[in-house]
Amino acid sequence: MDEKRDSVASEAFGLQELEPSPVDETPFDNESSYFPPSSSSDRPPPILSRSTNLGLGSHGPVFYLTRLQKYSSYAFTLFTAAHLTNTAIIPLFTRSVHRADNYLLLTRPYYQSFPLEAIVVAAPLTIHILSGLTLRLYRRREIAKRYGAETHSQRRRIPWPKLSGTSALGLALVPLVGAHAFVNRILTLWQEGGNANIGLEYVAHGFARHPLASFAVYVPLLGVMSWHVVWGWARWLGWSPAQVTQGGYDGQISRKRRWYAVNAISAGLAVLWLAGGLGVVGRGGPSQGWLAKEYDGLFSRIPIFGPWL
Repeated sequence: MDEKRDSVASEAFGLQELEPSPVDETPFDNESSYFPPSSSSDRPPPILSRSTNLGLGSHGPVFYLTRLQKYSSYAFTLFTAAHLTNTAIIPLFTRSVHRADNYLLLTRPYYQSFPLEAIVVAAPLTIHILSGLTLRLYRRREIAKRYGAETHSQRRRIPWPKLSGTSALGLALVPLVGAHAFVNRILTLWQEGGNANIGLEYVAHGFARHPLASFAVYVPLLGVMSWHVVWGWARWLGWSPAQVTQGGYDGQISRKRRWYAVNAISAGLAVLWLAGGLGVVGRGGPSQGWLAKEYDGLFSRIPIFGPWL
């Protein structure tokens, strides 16, 4: 695959093939996307640590950007686990939106108060996204430098590093998480000045009043989130199929087993979340009285889509 990319880039610029360099031994578009292989994760390619040190010690930018993305996911995983418990597991046990909402409102201050919300949710999520995008752009720049692309038109012809499935899911997750956070957190702060009355009943009311829009957002959100989180952790723990170092027939069997195992865990997490979030909360029915009017007013103020809801 690398030879084909090299040929395409060489033909585009009319470049002469050069002798192999250390960067060729660690291709940018490897199977694990912009993450370096686990066997060399602590040792970036020599050419990067020599030429782009930037005062960062013996490691190059790839080393630090990868670790920013990795360790930021640890903090956000804590929030995800708490959110899963409140929005899926507890509703499954209580079988009641109202009773489950009491647990949500009881524990929510632990991750929706200042400064915990910024430390556990906002900052890790922002760092995770920006470090991944920066790492991809950095890889792209190094590929362009490798082929001597100096002008904008030349750089446009350089192939981008391959995007792995986990990375693609992460990019798809950004607008879904953004929409969820806006409707359930930002909109309420903007219009009401707080979210004291916002909980599972708010979500249930949305499903009852606007089922198509709610299912269109929550089903992809929970599915993509489950696969991205499980595959991401498989990568961090060295359990992804791409990290099997054994060759031959045994290596193929090991990769297949890991692929099925990781996908089975992803599917199990998605089913759990959908069963509690949609099977219980989504069927909780509309709110009544003044609370229903408040929720309807919030939905009507959603930019662009509000007038149609």
